Amino acid sequence: MSQFMVEFDLPNPFPEAFMMKIPSQRLVINQMLEDGKIQSYALSIERDRLWCVVNADDELDVLRIIGEFPLIDYMKHTITELMFNNAVVMKVPAFSLN
Repeated sequence: MSQFMVEFDLPNPFPEAFMMKIPSQRLVINQMLEDGKIQSYALSIERDRLWCVVNADDELDVLRIIGEFPLIDYMKHTITELMFNNAVVMKVPAFSLN
């Protein structure tokens, strides 16, 4: 499995139909983060660009994954395969019943 950086250009201003789909987009993204399909998801302060790191076998798999985004029809994307992606992993201590 490889990792891919996907950069999205967002419409400016946001159409009303786009705004209506934001809650469903968040639900899909949260589930994909939980499932490990997406490693990270970030929005620029200007709200005109979005980035996500996708875990996928190939570029076609990336297209399948981002095709599930409710907002995909409003965003232009660029896909780049990554050599590596260093990320901070938070380690939670094991829970003890003692």
